[in-house]
Amino acid sequence: MTTKKIAPSILSADIMNLERDVKMAEAAGADLFHIDIMDGHFVPNMSFSPSVVAGMRRITDKPLDVHLMIDNPDEYIKPIVEAGADTVMIHTESTKHIYRSIDLVKSLGAKAGVVVNPGTPLENVKELFPIIDQILVMTVNPGFGGQKFIPGMTKKIQRLDQLRQTSADDDFEIEVDGGINDETIVKCAQAGADIFVAGSYLYNGQDGFEDRVNTLKKLVED
Repeated sequence: MTTKKIAPSILSADIMNLERDVKMAEAAGADLFHIDIMDGHFVPNMSFSPSVVAGMRRITDKPLDVHLMIDNPDEYIKPIVEAGADTVMIHTESTKHIYRSIDLVKSLGAKAGVVVNPGTPLENVKELFPIIDQILVMTVNPGFGGQKFIPGMTKKIQRLDQLRQTSADDDFEIEVDGGINDETIVKCAQAGADIFVAGSYLYNGQDGFEDRVNTLKKLVED
């Protein structure tokens, strides 16, 4: 059975106090960190760059999970991996040749993942299952933090888990991102998700970061 993992999203951290917030998350028991890179074209927001990944690598040994919400991702894959990314995840809609992009990530020694938006059919990515390490199911539309979880995405997670179990060649983790809190994480875990990206719930909570991480961990372990 795959160990369930909590991945704080630094999109919700205080960028002026990023090291403080990273260390706080480490002390609270975070398993990895999720970094969203947006270009203002593929999604209407902009955030971070390879230099932020490099800065994160200097202050933490935890795995860095990088989500590319950008056009022409192949141009950025090498700089992102060289900056210290452990996993690079790419949207099928962002490149004409997703198989080539995934192969490039793996050739550089990083884990590779594919991202499915709420409107992306799983059939669009099934051919990639044997070569990917992760698949990220967006449970909100990409581009902004603090959005409300889309309930119908639990069915997509469940179907994805079923597809994974029917093939001996498919060995990937299922990650979820968007509106994850103490209620939605239970539904995602029950559907078969393994990695849970949480931003607003963790960093904007009133009852303490460590308490909230512990709450999420307990909920997915029960």
